[in-house]
This record gives sequence, structure tokens and C-alpha cells, in this order.
Amino acid sequence: MGGFSTTIGKNKQSIVVVERKRKKLDKEAMIALLFIAPTFLGLLVFYMLPAIASFGLSFTSWDGITTPVFVGLENINTILQDPTFQRSIINTIVFTIVSVPLSVVIATFVSLLLNQKIKGMVIYRTLYFLPVVTMPVAVGMVWKWLYNTEYGLINYILSVFHLPQPSWLFNPNLALFSVILVYVWMTVGNNVILILAGLQGVSKSYYEAAQIDGASKLKQFFNITLPLITPTLFFVFITSMISSLQMFDLIFVMIGDNDALLDPLRTIVFGVYESGFKYSQMGIASAQAFLLFIAILAITIVQFIFQKKWVHYDS
Repeated sequence: MGGFSTTIGKNKQSIVVVERKRKKLDKEAMIALLFIAPTFLGLLVFYMLPAIASFGLSFTSWDGITTPVFVGLENINTILQDPTFQRSIINTIVFTIVSVPLSVVIATFVSLLLNQKIKGMVIYRTLYFLPVVTMPVAVGMVWKWLYNTEYGLINYILSVFHLPQPSWLFNPNLALFSVILVYVWMTVGNNVILILAGLQGVSKSYYEAAQIDGASKLKQFFNITLPLITPTLFFVFITSMISSLQMFDLIFVMIGDNDALLDPLRTIVFGVYESGFKYSQMGIASAQAFLLFIAILAITIVQFIFQKKWVHYDS
């Protein structure tokens, strides 16, 4: 009987311990939900619901005031046949194809330099990251002044050395690439931080073994560093591509009141803004946004499929 009573007592104690742990976990879960709630509500109110509403409006004709009229796929057909939209597609593709690889390559090179043990490295890292925390509108205004043909700093420096002084923003052949340079300058810092984190995650033992085998720095980079940071590079490529395909604010500031820059610099998102808020064609604007979403989703899926051929995860 004594042994049986002891067993019952132990079982009761176990039940009490389990109950206390369950209550503690429930309390922690409630606290976690309270912390998550503001972000979730923000995503729901400012992203998810507007996205659903935009998808519905893409099948309607609506000026933002009167009652929407269902038109089916008419907006899609109108957009695809519009030369202006076709031009914006070309500009967006060129912008992405040039800016993303350029930004990633420069960020990788800078990250390799910042990964060295030299004095004042924290200051250098901060300087490279400063453009990231600067508002795109401010960046656009400053660079618009730097690009100014008559009194811009860039052309002034070129004139000192008696070099040609191009019309950076007013030349249709240079305008888009001028904005790409600004975009790369503005985004390199963020990519540097991400790639630098990937570099610091590479074990030093790989380099020690390579040095013993007599491998040069160049071979170490291509055979050790590059393969091991491919997961980071893949993430940087994905995020950079999505960001470049949605480029608007920098383009908007650079164009300003100059209608001559509309065709050389118009992107898909700028076309969404123009259709919706300039011409009050909310249905057309929503359809453009929906097509851009489909394009980004498709490109991202393709990248995830082909990542197996070049991304190496260290197991």
C-alpha cells in the first residue's frame, strides 16, 4: 500500500508540473501574439486588404469616385496593346538587368574589403550603409542637382579636366543609366551588410586548409568563399530584383516636371501611379499592378527552381 500511495503522489506531482508548464507556455504564447499583433494588423490593413481590393478593381472600370463597372479582361487587353505600357516594360527590364548584377558585384567586392581586420572598419561600414537609411526622395533631389548640366558638380569636375560634359538626365540614351547609377549607389550598402554577414559565417578552417595546400587568394575566393556565400547571394538577388522591378520613388523625383523624361524613365510602377492618380483610371492601374505581381511571382519561382544548380548549402 505504501508503494502504491507513493506512486499516486508522484503522478499528482507530475500532473501539477505539466499543468504549470502548460500555463507558462500559454502565457508566453499570449505575450508573443501581443507583440506580433501590431505588425500583423499593419500587414492586414495596409498590404493584404489593399492587394485583394486592387485585384478586384483590375476587372472594373473605375475613376475613384463613381461606382465601379465590371469589364472583365478588357483592362488587361487595353494594357497589353498600349505602346506606353510596352515602353515601361522595356525600361523596367533594362533597369533590373543592369542594376541588380551591378549592385551585387560591387557589394561583394566591397564586402570582401570590409571583411578585413583594419583600423576604423566600423566607420567604413557605417559610411557604406548611410545611403540605405537616407530617404529616396532626398537622394533623388541631391543627385538631380549633381547631374545638372549647367551647375551640377559632376559636370563641373569634368570641365576642370577638359572632359565631355554629357546631359545626364536630358539625353534619352543616358537618362535611364544615370538613374541606375544612383539606384546602385543607394542600394549597395544594404547588400554589403547582408553579404558581409555571409562572409563572416564562413569557417576559417577552410582557408587554413587551403593555405596549407598552397592555394592562392584568387583560388580561395572561387573555390571556398563564393560557393559558401551563394545562399546569401541568392537572397540578395531575389530581394534586389523585387526592389528594382518596383522602382518608382527615385524615378518620380528624377522626372520632376520635365515631361521629356517620361518615355526614357517610365517604369511599370510609375505607369501605375500615372494611370491611377493622374488620369483617374483605377481599373487600369490595378490591372498593371496585378500583371507586375504575376511577373515578379513567376521570376521568383523560376529563380527558386534554378537555385539548385548554383546555390550550395553547407550541411
